[in-house]
Amino acid sequence: MPNWCRTYVRYVEALNYRVGRFAMYLLFVMMGILLWSSITKIIHLPAIWTLEMAQFTLVAYYLLGAPYTFQLDTNVRMDLLYARQSPKTKAIWDAVTVFVLIFYLGVMLYGSFGSMVYSFDVGERAASGWRPYLWPIKSIICASFVLMILQAVAHLFRDIAIWRGEEI
Repeated sequence: MPNWCRTYVRYVEALNYRVGRFAMYLLFVMMGILLWSSITKIIHLPAIWTLEMAQFTLVAYYLLGAPYTFQLDTNVRMDLLYARQSPKTKAIWDAVTVFVLIFYLGVMLYGSFGSMVYSFDVGERAASGWRPYLWPIKSIICASFVLMILQAVAHLFRDIAIWRGEEI
């Protein structure tokens, strides 16, 4: 594999590793938000921001953690025949299916980018009592799709290297 491929894989995986490790801690943030929500309800002063903030945190946790999960190959897959294949055959299947994944992620990025731009332009807010701006969470969604596409390409480079009998 060319050096630029190795460098690309190294940098993308380092970035997704750090973002994924950060995203893991968002679960604790969400738990803190829900705990605060419970406490405020017990003392009869419910906070109106907790439900949406917990939802936004869950979205960030899930989507920013997806490239990290893909990098570690711990994502869920239907494994009827795949596990019995040799590493080279697995790499070929992964290389073929990653193009479908990249297409899907590209469509999702296209839609989420348009939604994010609209949110910035009109100052879109959620239809609730708290009325938070939606551009921050929509920006996180776009960034997560970009990170996932970068990781999918890195995965493709790894599969090509395995197929060729090389290491990255």
